Amino acid sequence: MSQQHISLPAKLINGGIAGIVGVTCVFPIDLAKTRLQNQRQGQQVYKSMMDCLVKTVRAEGYFGMYRGAAVNLTLVTPEKAIKLAANDFFRHRLAKDGKGLTVFREMLAGCGAGMCQVIVTTPMEMLKIQLQDAGRLAVQQQKPVMMSPTKLVTTNTMLSRSYNSGMVVSAPRAVSATQIAKELLQTQGIQGLYKGLGATLMRDVPFSIVYFPLFANLNRLGQPSPGESSPFYWAFLSGCAAGSTAAVAVNPCDVVKTRLQSLNKGANEEAYNGVMDCVSKIMRKEGPSAFLKGAGCRALVIAPLFGIAQVMYFAGIGEYIMDNSPLSLLSP
Repeated sequence: MSQQHISLPAKLINGGIAGIVGVTCVFPIDLAKTRLQNQRQGQQVYKSMMDCLVKTVRAEGYFGMYRGAAVNLTLVTPEKAIKLAANDFFRHRLAKDGKGLTVFREMLAGCGAGMCQVIVTTPMEMLKIQLQDAGRLAVQQQKPVMMSPTKLVTTNTMLSRSYNSGMVVSAPRAVSATQIAKELLQTQGIQGLYKGLGATLMRDVPFSIVYFPLFANLNRLGQPSPGESSPFYWAFLSGCAAGSTAAVAVNPCDVVKTRLQSLNKGANEEAYNGVMDCVSKIMRKEGPSAFLKGAGCRALVIAPLFGIAQVMYFAGIGEYIMDNSPLSLLSP
């Protein structure tokens, strides 16, 4: 990849298509992951991923499993495009005279990609988590309500400091992701959308450091010869294997990020004052095993997501679209 000319529009198309297809396939599992990670000891609403999905369908209908999907589908295109294109760019810059990259340079390229993507990832995750976790809070508070597929039920004080008190407030109102973003910007400014930025960096940078070098080396094993590309199925399997491995490795950071970014708290759920406070409270009250909550779900989400992404990326779907679009006629 480092020897290829970087076509940014094509990489954006590849990342966008891969992200949309992948998110559509695995979003219900991601919803289960968020709800499982936000459960506190002694307040479990769901026993497992399947139990969560079954209860979600019963309580909220089939489309309840896709609560928050609109946010993800909107922002996953720039997020995945930035991640893949940035890694390609850094690999291109770090390559010397067309030679292969060392593992250390591959890790540096992955680090750069992870740092770039949080520009989009943090606000996307911030809004998505509020929508995904609404059903769990409604069940925990024992206030069954009817919710539309694109709305969540929360309290009028969602963005006020009262959500930290664990107080259950009546008179719920429906709030969309757009309204959440608008209120955050009005009350806290742009930093409101970037709450949990540090935890997101702690998750995404190590993920990229593990994922990209691992994928590159696994994918290299499937090449018929040094100058040829590996088959598409090998790229898919390599993406799945590297993605699931990296996802489980950084799951503790994902648990911390999810807890920090959850604005609305259930009864007796305390708030956290930063990453270290969150880590210490989870360790003290729930034990080390709490940091592995949702690890299986996360592996099941990331594996096909990045497998599909790498197939799109290496198959050159974006390059084909660009070469056959009317815009190509304007190129010299």
